[in-house]
Amino acid sequence: MANTLHETGFYLYSSRVETLLSPETSLVSLFAASFVAATLIPLSSEAALFAVLKMHGDLLWPALAVATLGNTLGGMSSYLIGRFIASKKPLAQLERVRRYGAPVMLFAWLPFAGDALCVAAGWLKLNWIAAMLFQAIGRFVRYWLVSAGALW
Repeated sequence: MANTLHETGFYLYSSRVETLLSPETSLVSLFAASFVAATLIPLSSEAALFAVLKMHGDLLWPALAVATLGNTLGGMSSYLIGRFIASKKPLAQLERVRRYGAPVMLFAWLPFAGDALCVAAGWLKLNWIAAMLFQAIGRFVRYWLVSAGALW
């Protein structure tokens, strides 16, 4: 009887772990981590992508798409913050973004500077579609390089 209870308890525990680590749950967690990492909250979306690909190597393209989408939408939330709270106080990255325009958003994935670039792009009211596309391209390339390392 004790063996059966122990085995049943272990089965319930392992069933929960399998659910938490399922491909679907991993992609949802990756989206959340990627979104949050693109805001001012320091979090490593690269580590989340690496972990998902180590557990579910067959999810390469869905994981790349989910991470890129989440990170781009997180960057666009910073863009919206810049757009809605623009004031007379200058931003450090403002002139750089003004000079280069939307293509500078290729570097929105950079730690710390990327957040400022997104806010500055919103502040300057750059075309949101161009800003989003350039962000997505830069972020996808970064995630593609991380995935190459994870699957190598």
